[in-house]
Formats: sequence, structure tokens, C-alpha cells
Amino acid sequence: MSYLHLSIALIFVILPIVLSKTLNLGLEKDTIIAVIRSIVQLLAVGYILKFVFDSENMIYILLMVTIMIFAATQNARKKGIAINGITWKVAVTLVVIEVLTQSILLGFNITPRTAQYIIPISGMVIGNSMVLAILFLNRFTAEIEAHQDETELILSLGGTPKQAIHTQLITSIKASMIPTIESQKTIGLVQLPGMMSGQIIAGANPIQAVQFQLLILFLLITTASVTSAMLGYLSYPSLFNQRMQLLRRK
Repeated sequence: MSYLHLSIALIFVILPIVLSKTLNLGLEKDTIIAVIRSIVQLLAVGYILKFVFDSENMIYILLMVTIMIFAATQNARKKGIAINGITWKVAVTLVVIEVLTQSILLGFNITPRTAQYIIPISGMVIGNSMVLAILFLNRFTAEIEAHQDETELILSLGGTPKQAIHTQLITSIKASMIPTIESQKTIGLVQLPGMMSGQIIAGANPIQAVQFQLLILFLLITTASVTSAMLGYLSYPSLFNQRMQLLRRK
């Protein structure tokens, strides 16, 4: 693909801007900012990845993964700003997910120990974990606000914080996992995943492309469950003070 063809593809950006303007959605500015940021970030990452791939230095690989985790943490924490210590809770969750998945992949020699595999797979895992964290925190904070009286009633009757918040916690964990599970039910029928499609376009054997895509799907199921559960159980104690009283949300 040439830069000319890429420029023509900006039609796909102009259309939503025109639609937003026509319907008074007010999303024109955000759309333009998102496009500019994606262009700058992807071009920068492209040159950085070329350098990292060529060097094959583990220090550079770790640095790239660290930057991914830092950026994902900063983005996800915004949805749980009302929860004390949410930044480190999100960061710990992302680190655990990354260490868990890469330990299995590299420990059992499922994927080679090279930057070409570690960085892209880490990006998919961390990115998916970030989205799940956002979904969980968004739902969890809403559940907390909607059921404050119910939670305080359980506490007043002698219930523990865990018992008082259990329903909201489980509901939020389940809600954040559902999109991942449901999307995987129609993989291959409704949608062809980007990784598999990219490999096929590049000329790879379709069966091999499917095998790698299945690997990613398996990873994402683990990411969905571990991220939601771990972040949930790290977060809920911060909703109560030392006297086991619910900290009121305004």
C-alpha cells in the first residue's frame, strides 16, 4: 500500500465527521484528534519496533512492555478514580496478566523468545486487559452507587464488607467478561480476526494463521477472567474504612 492509497482511505474518516456534523453529535473534534494521534503513534511505534526487532535485545523488549503497561494503566484508571489506590491496582493486574501469559508461552516453547512474537502478543494481551479493566471499573462504580443503601443494610446486620459487596462485585466481573466470551462464539462465522486476516493477506498458510489466532483467543479468555476477578478483589476493600463502613459516593 502506498501513501497515496492511504491518503485516499481518509474517506473513511471524513464520512463519520460529516455524519457527526449533520446529526449534531459533537464528535468531530474527538474524531480528528483520535485520527491524528493514531497516525503519529503508529508511525512512531513502527520505527521503534523496527529498531527493537533488529536489535533483539531483551532490555528493549522489557522497556516496550513496560511502556505498554504504563500507558494502559493511565487510561484504565480514569474509570475507577473514586477507588483509592486504583492506579497501582490496575498496574499490578496488568503485570500479573503479562507475566502469567508470557511464562506459559515461553516456558512451554509455544512461541519463540524473540521480539517479533513477545511484543505483538504482549500488546494484544495488555490492550485487551486494559479494555476489560475499563469495562469492569465502569460497571463496578455504577453498581456501587446504585446499591449503597443495600450495602449499608447488610453491614448494619453484621455482614462483612465482602458479603455486602458480593452481588455488585460478581455482577461487574460477569458483565466485563461477557463481551469477550460472546465475541468468540462467532469467530470465523461473523468475523475474521485481524491477526489471522493479516497473516493470510501476507501470504501465510491459512491453517497456520488459524492456529496462531486460536492461540490468541485462548489467551484472551484467560485475560478476561483473571483481569476482571483480580481487579475486582483488589478494589473492593478500598470501598470501606477500618470500621467496615462503606465510604459514601456522591
